[in-house]
Amino acid sequence: MNVLSVASEVYPLVKTGGLADVVGALPAALVPHGIRTRTLIPGYPAVLQKLKKKKTVGGFDNLFGKPASILAAEYDGLDLLVLDQPALYNRDGGPYLDATGRDYPDNFRRFAALSLAAAEIAGDNAIANWKPDIVHVHDWQTALTPVYMRFGSARATPTVMTIHNIAFQGQFGASAFPELALPPEAFSVQFVEYYGDVGFLKGGLQTATAITTVSPSYAQEILTPEFGMGLEGLLASRVDDLTGIVNGIDADLWNPQTDPHIVAHFGPGTLKRRGANRKALEDRFGLEKDPGPIFCVVSRLTWQKGMDLLAEVTDDIVALGGKLIVLGSGDAALEGALLAAASRHRGRIAMVTGYDEPLSHLMQAGSDAILIPSRFEPCGLTQLYGLRYGCVPVVAETGGLADTIIDANEAALSAKVATGFHFRPVTADGLRLAIRRVFRAYNEPKVWARLQNQGMKSEVSWAKSAERYAALYSGLLAKG
Repeated sequence: MNVLSVASEVYPLVKTGGLADVVGALPAALVPHGIRTRTLIPGYPAVLQKLKKKKTVGGFDNLFGKPASILAAEYDGLDLLVLDQPALYNRDGGPYLDATGRDYPDNFRRFAALSLAAAEIAGDNAIANWKPDIVHVHDWQTALTPVYMRFGSARATPTVMTIHNIAFQGQFGASAFPELALPPEAFSVQFVEYYGDVGFLKGGLQTATAITTVSPSYAQEILTPEFGMGLEGLLASRVDDLTGIVNGIDADLWNPQTDPHIVAHFGPGTLKRRGANRKALEDRFGLEKDPGPIFCVVSRLTWQKGMDLLAEVTDDIVALGGKLIVLGSGDAALEGALLAAASRHRGRIAMVTGYDEPLSHLMQAGSDAILIPSRFEPCGLTQLYGLRYGCVPVVAETGGLADTIIDANEAALSAKVATGFHFRPVTADGLRLAIRRVFRAYNEPKVWARLQNQGMKSEVSWAKSAERYAALYSGLLAKG
């Protein structure tokens, strides 16, 4: 089976969040099921610079006003197709934002072009001399692909639309529609029209053969007004086509027994070796060397991620005898609040603004618990990394966080299946209570070690999830 995966980012070439990790890891996990995946991504400068051997396998004389090429390349086990159109992608900023942190004003054009290119590859134009059996698109940036396919020669090819975060929908003014190279009838409620605007994600959800999202709980949550972000009605009408498949992680990349980014390797039976990683964190950040637990946060600093709640409980963590390390960037006010906490509690709280992949590995390997107080979380990956590294997750009871972490209540502790801590309501007080539960468990070494070991034994790889995707693909093909 041949699958064309279409995404705006893919690890390790370009990454702004968990989407890139998923798109980068799933192809290898599908190989045992006889599935070959080719991944189409934009030709950002960072991508083109890393791909040393590129071959032109097709192109367009006029793709939104400029010629464009399709390049084929391989990188780190990924079979790639790259849309090279410098006018759209040769930018100094990131994939979506310019150097000042603002959305590119032509993002609708940039990602419509990616979607149109995908539809053409899937069609009868023999681009790349290859044709997929299934087209799998990710988030709003590629959601127009099934719309273009509906009006093109690939209309019979099944499509899967994965929602990684329904809060980001790709909504643009109606003035964008004439530039999208779609027929007039596409600007209707059956396709891309959305309250008078153009809705990229809405169009994809309307036209894809199947819809998936990244955890079973999130699949239920987005059917409600609280989490559906205005699209709950559309999703309810397609509930029979909606599936929640929890994300996995690359278990080779995130492996505490081989990880090159950590000081000491360890496993479920060798937890004492984690101490060297803890010491490395204390030395790096000038933290006081006392036995209290080290909490870590690796996150975008946004309201969705509950970082305002974290800012409210920093003093509590210190008062209880804990320490905190934060790695992330985002909302300026939240950055400022956390930096102020670090200044207020030198030796107890440290913060690194931005993102540092090697440091994130060391933080998971050396911290005792990871805090994830998200108000909503489609799946989340950092809690899975925490499980793998014996860094006990403390999570809001929502979406994929609730699906992947077993709360350390009395029944779960007695059955020796608990892997972390849930809290609800998702408020500062809810988080405070969860942190107090962490301290109680941490002060009982046998209980804490059991939590760590049980988490490290959890199945967090892509194996089960890939099996579900393979079954979904096969089912779509069987329906014809």
